[in-house]
Amino acid sequence: MPSPLSVDLRERVVAAVVAGASCHRAAARFGVSVSSASRWSERFRHEGQLASKPMGGDHTSKRIEAHAGLILRISKQEPRLFLRELRDRLAEQGVQTSTSGLSRFFARHGISWKTYGPPRPQVARIRWSVQSA
Repeated sequence: MPSPLSVDLRERVVAAVVAGASCHRAAARFGVSVSSASRWSERFRHEGQLASKPMGGDHTSKRIEAHAGLILRISKQEPRLFLRELRDRLAEQGVQTSTSGLSRFFARHGISWKTYGPPRPQVARIRWSVQSA
């Protein structure tokens, strides 16, 4: 992932746009994309900010964490649910998420989510012996 462009360059591009240059002209003059010049100018107009926004990290966990009580209650009431079944139960309650989102939720909370399949059949152990003749 590329690193963000410097605040100095952003300031020069936005200053050119504020001085009357179009975003196209300012972008060509400073060697940046038109969309960057437009975004920076728009953000400066509305927020007064030129610094880049934080990159990476988790942007979605706060949505599922808002429903932590419901998720934990359902998983405690029915501990043998598969993640996809829990996802469907949550959807019935109006909570949209994915099975991978639920998996990360339980990992963050230190809860292991075990799946229970049918019991494995017992295999009879046979001892083979070799008899010498």
